[in-house]
Amino acid sequence: MSSLNHKNILLVHPLGYWEGAADKDISRMANIMPPLGMASISAYLDRQGMHSTIIDCYARPDSDRVIREYLQERKPGYIGFSCTTSSFLDGIRITALAKSVLPGIKAVFGGVHVSALKNKVLEDYPVVDYVVVGEGEQTLTELMQAEDESPDAVAGLIYQDTQGEVRFTGYRKKSIELDILPFPAYEKLTGYPDTYKLPIFNYPRTPNSSCISSRGCPYACSYCDRSVFRRSFRYNSAEYLYEHLSYLKDRFGIRHINFYDDQFTFNRKRVEKFTDMMIDRPLGMTFNCAVRAEHIDFDLLRRMKDAGCWMISLGIESGDENLLAQHRQNANLTMLAEKIRLIKKASIRTKGLLMMGLPGESENSVRKSMDYVFSLPIDDFNLAKFTPFPGSPIYENINTLGTFEEDWEKMDCMQFLFVPHGMTKERLEELFIAFYKTHYMRPRVMLGYVAMLWRSPDSWKRFVTDLGSFLKFARSNKRLGEN
Repeated sequence: MSSLNHKNILLVHPLGYWEGAADKDISRMANIMPPLGMASISAYLDRQGMHSTIIDCYARPDSDRVIREYLQERKPGYIGFSCTTSSFLDGIRITALAKSVLPGIKAVFGGVHVSALKNKVLEDYPVVDYVVVGEGEQTLTELMQAEDESPDAVAGLIYQDTQGEVRFTGYRKKSIELDILPFPAYEKLTGYPDTYKLPIFNYPRTPNSSCISSRGCPYACSYCDRSVFRRSFRYNSAEYLYEHLSYLKDRFGIRHINFYDDQFTFNRKRVEKFTDMMIDRPLGMTFNCAVRAEHIDFDLLRRMKDAGCWMISLGIESGDENLLAQHRQNANLTMLAEKIRLIKKASIRTKGLLMMGLPGESENSVRKSMDYVFSLPIDDFNLAKFTPFPGSPIYENINTLGTFEEDWEKMDCMQFLFVPHGMTKERLEELFIAFYKTHYMRPRVMLGYVAMLWRSPDSWKRFVTDLGSFLKFARSNKRLGEN
């Protein structure tokens, strides 16, 4: 143990399944997002005098070999994981691998899944040494600075004391100020930016990338996890945001950014100041963002368009207003439709985000969703299969609302693991396929994708290259719906 370097940590973003299946994963072909939270932690650790390396298994499916070689050569004192529910067990597997190579290494887990489960992680998985609850930058730094001392003074940490009792040191009293953080350590992501890909038809140019300029969400939807940021909502200033984009352009040649913020326009003054900067001192970059309908108007949309906004995504979730009211605030589909038309009026591409299979879903509500979406000038949409995650309000009583197969490795929103009362998995699959098929067969939508030949030529190149895999995926889903 004494030979390990306790100022060195290997940060791992697990794949979540057997690495040999990576080339067959349709979601991975369509979208590989850089692990921005992990890159932010890495940059912060380095600033505090630690050494950190990132291995993103999602972008490097040969990562078992790379991890083993790194451990043997560098002998880090810690290995850290940021896990979703579907990738958590892969993180446990890699931990066992790491400890077989370096028996004294300490495993630290963070992210939404473990922040929701807290003490249960160490109780059920003794291979885990520490769980970071909430944001990781300060907690992980203080843990590494403590070295072999008792970590009971490190807030935001779960560990096992010398008596074998699992202890939680409590939440951090103050959230970190986002503008003091260094930019994420993009340079530590192997192959960045070319290895990472935004969804096809979701960008005009390459190279492109992702960015997060806020943490948390001011709303409390039934299906959203609140375990990391709880009820806080913070955002970078417009000045920080502009400098961040300028850095990405100068350092990596980025030409388009997708903001993964839940509510990009919540603070109107911030967006106005940011768009003023992008208009007055153009970076030659375009961007996408996600908004709630309550926080946009035509004047703001025009400013955003002039500043380079290329696409806006909105959470529709369902076209059945009664169903929607059970799961989110301000379920006003008339207002939402008006705002979507304003986005199109501002000549910004529009993407709708929906879920199928929410508790209370019925065949009638699915039909209402289809009718609603098809009545709107939406260019693209994403239909997720509702999955109840630990940490979301609805998870607590989900088994009273339908049948739920809680298989963590399958909980990636690509499968119907929850089936609401009155529905069957087979019928949900049939309706899911019908929803997508009907959308793509509409003449207006087909013409829109034809226009992508010149609006997003790289998307068409990727689509044609992976056409065989897309068709195979479509056929397998059709067979699933027929069984």
